[in-house]
Amino acid sequence: MKAILLAATLGLGASLAAQDKTPPLKVPDPPAAGAVRAAARPRVQLVTSCGNIVVELEPEAAPGTVANFLRYVAEGFYTDTIFHRVIDGFMIQGGGLRADLTEKKPHEPIPNEARTAAKAGLLNRKGTLAMARQDNPQSATAQFYINTADNPALDPRDPTDAGFGYCVFGHVVEGMAVVTRIEKVRTGWFHGQQNVPDLPVRIKAAQRLPDQP
Repeated sequence: MKAILLAATLGLGASLAAQDKTPPLKVPDPPAAGAVRAAARPRVQLVTSCGNIVVELEPEAAPGTVANFLRYVAEGFYTDTIFHRVIDGFMIQGGGLRADLTEKKPHEPIPNEARTAAKAGLLNRKGTLAMARQDNPQSATAQFYINTADNPALDPRDPTDAGFGYCVFGHVVEGMAVVTRIEKVRTGWFHGQQNVPDLPVRIKAAQRLPDQP
């Protein structure tokens, strides 16, 4: 199944996260019913070896997931990681491995907000940004993916682990051509992993942009 292909790193994520001693992430409270939407949504620029991608985040629909992503951005965690899993017509995944496919040590896993995000209209559609994880729905840490097609099979369906869904928390607002360029690179097997680009697609930096007026 395609969903299984988004497993974080062949079981490495959970063991590394268990060793993490950093303070727990402070998650913003979700807005009260009827609350006025925030004036600005955070934007982050991914500077890659194939060009720049700008994503706009949705903190009201997925507050914990956005706070987690922005923490990694602020820490410079994504610098010198790669898009290590690329599947044409499906998605591009990155944000956790170096070019030699060793994993950066992430923070603890975060709660899966896929259901509340989906209720707010954030679904796995082309151009959306979502969290990668292992089979355990509550195992997402740092890795993310960008859908390059509509992938409704990754949306919440039922309360089982298989149907829990993958949390969408933003979408591409600039650089979709770059996403397509990455999607089309040649891939193969490397260090026992499939769908790895033959030449590393590097994330040189992830930078939070000034808030839009």
